[in-house]
Amino acid sequence: MIEILSIPPLATVQDLGRVGHWRQGLGRAGAMDPLALRMANLLLGNDEGAAGLEIPLSPARFVFTQDTAFSLVGAACGATLDGIALPRCWAGSAKTGQELSLGAMRDGARVYLGLPGGIDVPEILGSRSTQLREGFGGHEGRVLAPGDRLKGTASCPRVMPISYALPTPREGDATDIVLRVLPSSETKEFSPASRAAFYGQPYKVTPASNRQGYRLEGPELDRDAKGELRSHGIAPGIVQVPGGGQPIIQLADSATMGGYPKIACVIEPDLWRIGQARPGDTLRFQPVDLAQAREAEFAETAMLDAMRQSIAQVRRLQNTWN
Repeated sequence: MIEILSIPPLATVQDLGRVGHWRQGLGRAGAMDPLALRMANLLLGNDEGAAGLEIPLSPARFVFTQDTAFSLVGAACGATLDGIALPRCWAGSAKTGQELSLGAMRDGARVYLGLPGGIDVPEILGSRSTQLREGFGGHEGRVLAPGDRLKGTASCPRVMPISYALPTPREGDATDIVLRVLPSSETKEFSPASRAAFYGQPYKVTPASNRQGYRLEGPELDRDAKGELRSHGIAPGIVQVPGGGQPIIQLADSATMGGYPKIACVIEPDLWRIGQARPGDTLRFQPVDLAQAREAEFAETAMLDAMRQSIAQVRRLQNTWN
């Protein structure tokens, strides 16, 4: 079990999301960075979709109230266990009374903390994710606060330490986070100059961003077509353009309906990159077609398979050392 000593606003329990309820007006919620959550679970031998603690920003402090294994994956944040530095993608063990501290985040915006079996909160409508807008799921349907205690669904007092190298949101030495996008139903209604600016210029993530969506700042986008749209279905990844011309990317806590015109949709394999973007970071949009989007999906599947096999091999070797 782990007790929260201090934690930033909007930390919640999340799994991979609540699917199949769009027609009832209920979005999926779930981890903003599903890749990091999957890794936090894989390192512990959990089901990949098990619930973990999503921590946006920092600092944060926790104390372990019993011996347990745990994992920590996501943004580099100077994490320490009783003053001993931890890698940004790591699993190991803590003893009763030890303190886990997270410092200022670098190169990312979220950290995921995993516990054996996944965090033990009720499963509602097939998921343990927190639905903040509706006020259910997760830990009492709310953000976490000092004094809250969390435990795993399984008992695992100790595992041998393991670390893994995860991809970063930016490729190589790039300063911008590149997001691959498909055209949307209203893409051609935007002026050629607007489309050129959208694909050719960077957009900055503004402080008015959260789990529901990221508001961006950059070249204004003009729609040639006149008149308002009727409300229609939207989903995470949709890039909408309100009347002011500045895009909004719908994310994990997106509504299920909206009336703003859509200029593009970020492909699913790139959503984790947005989840690690902070206010002030810059994004660029790269157009792809359906074939390229499918190739990206295959590449992500291959990467996850390689991660599973590598971790399993290390754990087998570790077992021979005992």
